[in-house]
Amino acid sequence: MSHLSILPTVLRDADILHQALGSLGLTGEPGGELLGFAGQRLPVAISVQLQGGQRLGWQWSADGSLALVGDLQQLSRSHTLQTLLGRITRAYAARQALQDASKSLPTALLEVHG
Repeated sequence: MSHLSILPTVLRDADILHQALGSLGLTGEPGGELLGFAGQRLPVAISVQLQGGQRLGWQWSADGSLALVGDLQQLSRSHTLQTLLGRITRAYAARQALQDASKSLPTALLEVHG
């Protein structure tokens, strides 16, 4: 088992995170716990099972962001996992930007082109 660490992120919308995970072929599961070394358990708002059996999760922080929960040693050693985290972040950012842009468009423009 691994030692779980909590890493701050800028992610703030669980629905957008679910969409980003889905776009990468990952299924985000609501709630649950991640298990670590010596019975360590950390509750998460969203978890995902990766190929190879590793699990990642996100839990709500006091500032309203979703902090990444995972095995910090594994994250730092695995280039594939680092790449995946980058892809998740980019997919999230793209969806967040689209959502923000759609909110800022005038209603009339949306009705004409909707």
